[in-house]
Amino acid sequence: MSDETTGNGTEDQTPENDGQQFDRLPATAEDRVVAGRPTREEVVEWWEQRYEVPPETWDGHSFWEKGNGKIWAFAADVPTPSPVEGLGLRILRARQEHWKPSTNAVQRFCGEATKNVVVLEGDEADRFVRGEDQELDRWDGDWGYLVAAHEFEGEREPIGVGLYLHGELRSTVPKGRQEDLS
Repeated sequence: MSDETTGNGTEDQTPENDGQQFDRLPATAEDRVVAGRPTREEVVEWWEQRYEVPPETWDGHSFWEKGNGKIWAFAADVPTPSPVEGLGLRILRARQEHWKPSTNAVQRFCGEATKNVVVLEGDEADRFVRGEDQELDRWDGDWGYLVAAHEFEGEREPIGVGLYLHGELRSTVPKGRQEDLS
């Protein structure tokens, strides 16, 4: 028997996602009962393949879906399903062509990321946290969602998620978190 809820289906129906509750992600595809729901294995693998975040980063965290593809990490365990409004930290938007990490997840879990990390210099970092898009022709890595980082006191720190397309880095810093560092 899987830990994953059977959603709002019955014995004669395929279980469906209930967007009003948190449902634990199944461990593997074999445990999946709700079509399209990501698995814990897929989420950990995505972070490792996209950003080289070590899989052990997620040890001690349970993964949950609320809504359609909004994935949360929780550093504890509770019964599933859970009708609470919030549970841990939203880390990822899945169930779309290109999965998108959240700003909070990048800041919290990508300190050790080594792939698809663009280190922004002074003015570049300032513009990024103000929510400004900017030309960034020097990036020669993958297109798509990148970890934007900046060096603080000799340490590289992730500051947010950027979308890199056609030589431009687009800031995805939420409006309420944009800052003027000057």
